[in-house]
Amino acid sequence: MSERAREYQRTNRAFWDGDADDYQAVHHADISNPAWGAYRVPEAEVRVLPDLAGLDVLELGCGGAQASLAFTGAAATTTGLDLSLAQLRHARRNIATASRRMPLVCASGVSTPFRDASFDVVFCDHGAMSFCDPHLTVPEAARLLRVGGWLLFSIATLLHNTCFPLDDPDATISTTLHQPMFRSGGYDWGDGTIDFQLLHAEWISLFRSHGFSIEDLVALRPPVDAATGYDGFATVEWSRNWPGEEIWKVRRT
Repeated sequence: MSERAREYQRTNRAFWDGDADDYQAVHHADISNPAWGAYRVPEAEVRVLPDLAGLDVLELGCGGAQASLAFTGAAATTTGLDLSLAQLRHARRNIATASRRMPLVCASGVSTPFRDASFDVVFCDHGAMSFCDPHLTVPEAARLLRVGGWLLFSIATLLHNTCFPLDDPDATISTTLHQPMFRSGGYDWGDGTIDFQLLHAEWISLFRSHGFSIEDLVALRPPVDAATGYDGFATVEWSRNWPGEEIWKVRRT
């Protein structure tokens, strides 16, 4: 692993370890529903998950494990991985409250301790695929998945990121492009985390080079009366006019 990768992991771990309690206090109820993204678009509308019955599932960047608890009740096994011990403490409590069995692992999404071909599904909702370099997470997911397995994840769009001034942590989203899209990669917003995005062309090339076929790309559009607890993300008006979040669904061939 490069020193750059270690540096952003140290930054993101420090943020989530320090913010976990506040984050869970604010967002626990909203993110406990079977829905996606900042505006919690229901899975019943998106229909992106495969039938999980009998499958082995890994949530890559599980936080408090709310997504796993909401989505994977029919799975044969569900495992949660996160870089933050503070987040995993919340996950352990949430799993106990739900009377579920779910192993939890503290590790990076770019270098996991699991054997090759351990899972049928690797997924996250703004998890490790947002906070780790996809040039490292995509090959790691390919290693973890069995042939025919799925990688699914939601993430903020590159357009969303480009409409924020990078040098002003207090800025709100605008209708102006503040950054060139060809400089996509790691985004240090100055608010504690380093996030990642790529051009769609770069995502497609990355998936194909690691043995994935693309099954779907869903642009998440919130309903007109939607609300979000993530105040700095984007207004509902902005998010209804331009795609602020998307879900990739790719399959190991």
